[in-house]
Amino acid sequence: MSDVWPIELRVSKDRKELTVSFDDGTAFRLSAEMLRVLSPSAEVQGHGPGQKVTVPGKRNITIRALSATGNYAVRIVFDDGHDSGIFTWRYLRELGETGDALFQSYERELAEKGLSR
Repeated sequence: MSDVWPIELRVSKDRKELTVSFDDGTAFRLSAEMLRVLSPSAEVQGHGPGQKVTVPGKRNITIRALSATGNYAVRIVFDDGHDSGIFTWRYLRELGETGDALFQSYERELAEKGLSR
């Protein structure tokens, strides 16, 4: 994947989706739930291999705010107070391209652990 650059980040009126448009003409609608449960934060991803956390109960999560992090990423603040994930442009693009499969995997993890969205 070459360098990607967003030209627009737009939060939906109900605050449950983030639309990311890139300079190559692609755009992705990413649900707040997916962004929250797949956050790149250490709280979700852990500090090393095998430490990833399955985050339940975020079906109705919303995006409270966005703030730029340098010129390479955005920090997303969710209404549950989670704000430590720094979403690089590359990671947002990855979520747009593979997010459906990643979210299905997340749903399988929830089911295996007896948890719900």
